[in-house]
Formats: sequence, C-alpha cells, structure tokens
Amino acid sequence: MAGPLSGIRVVELSGLGPGPFAGMLLADLGADVVIVQRPGGTALTGGGGRYDLLNRGKRSVLANLKDPADRDTVLDLVERADVLIEGFRPGVTERLGLGPEDCWSRNPKLVYGRMTGWGQDGPWSAMAGHDIGYIAVTGALGAIGRADGPPQVPLNLLGDFGGGGMYLVVGVLAALLNAKTTGQGQVVDAAIVDGTAHLSTLIFGMLASGGWQDQRGVNMLDTGAPYYDVYPTADNRHLAVGAIEPQFFAELLAKLDLTDTAPPQHDPARWPELRGQIATAIAAHPLSHWTKVFDGSDACAAPVLTLSEAPSHPHLAARDTFTTRDGVPQPAAAPRFSKTPNTPTAAPPTPGQHTEEVLSDWGVPRHA
Repeated sequence: MAGPLSGIRVVELSGLGPGPFAGMLLADLGADVVIVQRPGGTALTGGGGRYDLLNRGKRSVLANLKDPADRDTVLDLVERADVLIEGFRPGVTERLGLGPEDCWSRNPKLVYGRMTGWGQDGPWSAMAGHDIGYIAVTGALGAIGRADGPPQVPLNLLGDFGGGGMYLVVGVLAALLNAKTTGQGQVVDAAIVDGTAHLSTLIFGMLASGGWQDQRGVNMLDTGAPYYDVYPTADNRHLAVGAIEPQFFAELLAKLDLTDTAPPQHDPARWPELRGQIATAIAAHPLSHWTKVFDGSDACAAPVLTLSEAPSHPHLAARDTFTTRDGVPQPAAAPRFSKTPNTPTAAPPTPGQHTEEVLSDWGVPRHA
C-alpha cells in the first residue's frame, strides 16, 4: 500500500536545509517528489549519495534553470504537478521565468511553496542568513540557556526544521485542500522567522500573563526550576528530569529517596536547596543505574542519550522509530497512519538518476 499522499506530485527546486526537509517529509508520506538538481550540485552533508538523507525517497532530474530548454522542461513538469517547492531568495525564480505567475499560466491549481529565512517581504528579505540568526531575532534563542551563561544554540532543529520545513509542509497541505475546493493554487510564504515565532506562542502568552520572566534560566521550562533540568550522573553522563505535575514530582522524590527531606516543589526561595538534593542523589550512581530505576515509572526522568545510542533504546527500537537503509541509520518516516502506511523510504538519488524515467512517467517531452 502507498502512503497517504499517494498520487500527489511535487517538483522541488534543489536547495539546502528546510526546503529539502519539507520535500523529504512529503516523500515519506507517499508523494512523488521530483527534485530538480543542477549539474554539479553538492549535498549539504558533504558525503552525498546514501548519506544525503534529506533527499531520500525522491527522484532526481538534472536541469540548468538558466537554460531555456531546461526551464521549459521544468515548466512541463510543473504543468503536471500539484506542488512546487523552492528556497531561493525573493525574486530569483521570477527572474528565471519560474515564478508563481509563470507556473500558474501552465497550471492554475499549482501550490507554490516558498521557503526562506526572512520571508518574501520586509527590510531584511533580501539578506543572507542561517538558522541561528533567524531564531535570534524572534526571541527564541535568547530564551534558551542557563541564567549564568550565554544563549545556547539548539542545533538547527528549532529554526530550519521546526519553524521552517514543518511550516512549509503544513502550508502546502492546507493549500492543496483549498486548491481542491476552489481550483486555484496559491503561494505559501513559509518564513523561518514566522514559524519560529509561532512555535513560541505558549511562552509569549505566559510572558504577557506574568507567568514567565523575560530572562534565561529562571523559569519553569528553561532550567530555572530544579524539577525540570538535566543532572550529571556518577559516570559523567546526564539524566533528564521533567517532573512538573505534583504526583510525578512525588514519584521522582521517592525514586531518589528524598521524600522526607526535599523542600516544597513550588517554593522558588528554596529551589537552590532542592536542586542540590536532587543533584547529589543523581550524582551518586551511574546513568545505567538510573535508567533501571526510572524504567516504567511516572517520575518523568529519562537518560540523555547520544545520537548513536538513540536507535537502540528499547522503546524506540520496539516502535521502529529508527531504520537502517544501505548501512545508514536514520529516523523512520513520521507520523504513522493506520489505513495508509507510509511508503518505504527509498535511498537518496544521485543527481539526474531518474531524468529519463520521470520525463517518461510524467509524459514530459524533451526540448531541444
């Protein structure tokens, strides 16, 4: 059985980071994603081939977008597609003759997905940038870290993929539903600054209500609270503790043998004392000990694993959260569906690997 997006055709103009991630997610869900790669293009991973996981499940065609014949071939693909994804700076595809109006002249129902950091307008829209800068101006980066230290960079998960690629996919799916009803496609302007800000909605609500201080490391969810933090173990590993609810906090104390000595959970004046007791207890044993102690409990404590260790965690292994293809461990497709299983993930293509196959399958003529 094919995935839930079986029958949906996507043209992805090759890029880096969040755009390819969005295409990967659509491919994981069963869409026929054709990535248009320029001759001589390189992968973000540097290794290319089987390691270029953001291109898994896609088919590849080669095209020089500055060549009129290749541009016409891409427009022919667009004419037969449901979605186009591009991640260039604003105005680039228009100059190439592949902008929204160019594409809609061939296919009015096309959903045109645009992935940028700053968005399609605004004073910084034409500037270069990367994840770290996008999340910096939204306030998100400034909120992450300990009270006595600088902001901590959360890899590029928060901006590129959470605030960027995921929002592009949500927008594309919503626009597809709208196009099915109205017969008209539209532009999806997915900007990482917008998506990252949107992800912060809960925190902004707490800030407005007085339930959040606008500084790092003093709030419940930013390591300010001793019951929501990471603690070193005897073997220099770490245990994550997130016992927010009182019943979970009580179980945490019981597992740490602190029930009779710990100060009240919600007395900030005594948080240093509580933190010290938790830290001392956890530091007395290695991570393997605490992994067994908290296994199956409601104390909301979990081992902090490395990327290499994560696929072997018993719960993740039982759910097949990770898979291995061509010798490369990688996250499996998500989410899951009960009646339309996701399409098995195909290996990343080499540039141009499927050019003839795609043109034939999609009924696209060759241009001289």
